[in-house]
Amino acid sequence: MPHISLPDGVPGISSGFAFRPETAKPMRELAHVLLHEPSTLSPAERELIATYVSSQNDCFFCQTSHGAAAAAHLGEKAGTVEDVKHDFMRAEVSDKLKALLVIAGQVQQGGKHVSADSVQKARELGATDLEIHDTVLIAAAFCMYNRYVDGLATWQ
Repeated sequence: MPHISLPDGVPGISSGFAFRPETAKPMRELAHVLLHEPSTLSPAERELIATYVSSQNDCFFCQTSHGAAAAAHLGEKAGTVEDVKHDFMRAEVSDKLKALLVIAGQVQQGGKHVSADSVQKARELGATDLEIHDTVLIAAAFCMYNRYVDGLATWQ
């Protein structure tokens, strides 16, 4: 049961967005830029970062919805989503994405946990400054989105 009066039957973040559309607009725009606008990271990679962070935050709605989006992008390799959530170092993803997921996990713990060594490793594996930036921002944004969904106890 939600902590405040949210629209009935509207799941997860959508109920918070419906409750306060004026805050929903910039939050939706940020997610759209990070996950859907042109990038050197594929849509599947960006959705996997969002899914991984959401799974680490134990946000059922976000890890499920973004996991489904990642799976749709991955097609035959949809099982990769569960592999990334449970042990991304053994998942069939690029070494560059593994390095970016390390950074995402550090952000999930707290921004000051991101180490120069992790960033250097990602660079050595081909990550650009833009990809590192977007990984940090996806991870930080999904920590916010996860806390928004779970902090209101939205219907899921």
